[in-house]
Amino acid sequence: MIVEWDKIAKSFDETRRYPWKECLEFMKGKKGIALDIACGNGRHIIPFARVVEHVVGIDASAEMIKIAKRNAEEAGIKNASFFVANACFLPFKANTFDSAIFIAGLHNIKGKDARIKALKELHRILKENGMALISVWARWQDKWRRHFLKEFFKMKKNFGDIYVPWKRDVNVKRFYHLYSMRELKKDAKKAGLKIIKAWSVKKVSKKHADNHFLMVKK
Repeated sequence: MIVEWDKIAKSFDETRRYPWKECLEFMKGKKGIALDIACGNGRHIIPFARVVEHVVGIDASAEMIKIAKRNAEEAGIKNASFFVANACFLPFKANTFDSAIFIAGLHNIKGKDARIKALKELHRILKENGMALISVWARWQDKWRRHFLKEFFKMKKNFGDIYVPWKRDVNVKRFYHLYSMRELKKDAKKAGLKIIKAWSVKKVSKKHADNHFLMVKK
C-alpha cells in the first residue's frame, strides 16, 4: 500500500497544492503544538505552522515526507518537523498535541479494526480537551453511488471498500474505505473521541456529499 503512495507522490504534489477551507477554518485560534496525520505533500502543514508554535507532519510514505519537507522549506517554514510513521502506531507520547488534523487519510487504512486503532491513537496523543478535525470520502458520492448500490445487498463484511485508480503519470490502485456518516461517528466514539460537530460537503458531486467531516475533542 505504501509503495503505491510512493509511486504517485510526485504527481500527487502537482495536483494537490492548496489547503482545504475547512482546515483553514479549523486552524484559526489554535495554539501550542499541532499534528497533521497523513500529511501528504504538506499542503496543510504550511498554514498550520503560521498559526501554532510548532507543527508535526507524519505520513506512511517516505516520498510524500520528502516532498512535504521541501515544500515547507520553500515556503520559509522553520517550525515544522516531519516523520515517516504509521497512523496506527504514532511515535509520540500520550497527551502531546494541542490539536490535530487527519484529512483524507483514515479512509486509506485497510480493515475496520486498524481504522479504529488509528482513531484511538489520535485520542491518545491529544492533550485533555485537545481538538481534531477528521475528513473521509463519503460512500454515496455521485461517482461511486451506483457501485455501492449494487454491493449493498451482498452483505459483505468489508462493505465500503474500493480500489481507486490513479491514472496520472502512473497507473496504480489505491485502497479506500468509503464511509457513511453513521459509521464514521460510530468509529470515532469507539475510539473515545467526543464529537463536537459533524457535517458533509460536496466538492465535485452535484447531488450527494463527497466528504464527511468530524470535529472531535478528547
